[in-house]
Amino acid sequence: MSARFQQPGWFTVHVSNRIVAALTRAGLSVRGSRVLAVRGRKTGEWRTTPVNLLVRDGTRYLVAPRGHTQWVRNLRVAGEGELRVGRQVERFKATELADDEKPPILRAYLKKWKVEVGAFFGGVGPDAPDEELHRIAPGHPVFRIEPI
Repeated sequence: MSARFQQPGWFTVHVSNRIVAALTRAGLSVRGSRVLAVRGRKTGEWRTTPVNLLVRDGTRYLVAPRGHTQWVRNLRVAGEGELRVGRQVERFKATELADDEKPPILRAYLKKWKVEVGAFFGGVGPDAPDEELHRIAPGHPVFRIEPI
């Protein structure tokens, strides 16, 4: 498994993530944003981060554009978490997809959020050949989520 991880910059951590998280906590989803809450794998404490929820053919996914982040590692251990928008809290269970299953999900994710996350995909865009999406798949965890 690839351990690819792209550290967020100061602006992302201190400005943009905080703005999106605050709006989402206030009940204003920004283009599908949610606040993901997952129990920490070591402390058991709730950890939160803003994420983009992808809905494709009625199935919902979380994609990690920055790679094997802390939320990804925590979700792998916990197997479940919460998606929050305002006061609405939805518990879910998560199933990580195999690399061979990821290309259509990555393509759909890039079609919707390339402007926000395109830089994390190494120049691969939504119109890239399937071979390119297969090549980058190990570096971008994808979870199918279902309500509990």
